[in-house]
Amino acid sequence: MTTLFVSDLHLSQQRPEKLKLFKKLLLGPAIKADAFYILGDLFDDFWIGCDDIRSTNQEIIKILQNYTEKEKVNLYLMRGNRDFHLNKKFAELTGCKIIKDPTNIYLNEEKILLMHGDTLCTDDVKYQYWRKFITNPLIKLFYSKMPLSVRQFIAYGVRGYTAKAIKKKSPEIIDVSDKAVIKAIRDHEVKTLIHGHTHKRAIHHIDIDGLSAKRIVLGDWYKEDWVLIYDKNDFKFQRIADYIKDH
Repeated sequence: MTTLFVSDLHLSQQRPEKLKLFKKLLLGPAIKADAFYILGDLFDDFWIGCDDIRSTNQEIIKILQNYTEKEKVNLYLMRGNRDFHLNKKFAELTGCKIIKDPTNIYLNEEKILLMHGDTLCTDDVKYQYWRKFITNPLIKLFYSKMPLSVRQFIAYGVRGYTAKAIKKKSPEIIDVSDKAVIKAIRDHEVKTLIHGHTHKRAIHHIDIDGLSAKRIVLGDWYKEDWVLIYDKNDFKFQRIADYIKDH
């Protein structure tokens, strides 16, 4: 049983080598996996709709289509803070299954909690207000009805604003809150939490109420590129090129 997890790929035309690597992974060893999970931020630019026909977006859609056309593949996609507006149409086009944040899955009969990770950054109060606003169903519906040019203009402005805002925040504020992590693990009654968003790849061991738990943070694909592999009842990280080479 092999399950693969990635997040924060931030694929874009500025990094064509990562797009090629993503294609090699999905049309190579990922085909043999029991399940493949993308836990948010597949795109670097904000996703504004399937009618955004920029070449990179269309190539990503095609890669996903080619993957899900294979037999016995299971592709699951969670929305991240770059792709709040991925919808049913995107799922139909690509063949992926969009999963909620958070989602519980089972690996070898153990319940695992999956999250993108941004909702764990509770010390960043302004961001949490923004997230609540932008994910409101009425706001999403209203935005989806706007002309493409207007959505592009808004997305460009928002990205510029958020980039400046992040630079002004301390690393502690934009990282996850320990209290939020413990609460999530307790509320979902799990021993393992997997998330992305912070780009701080690591496996953290936590003691909660005398019980051992772990928080696995997925790495991003900006400078490096990582896949988390669950195989033979254990988790390990591997660089994408090495994973492709070994399989």
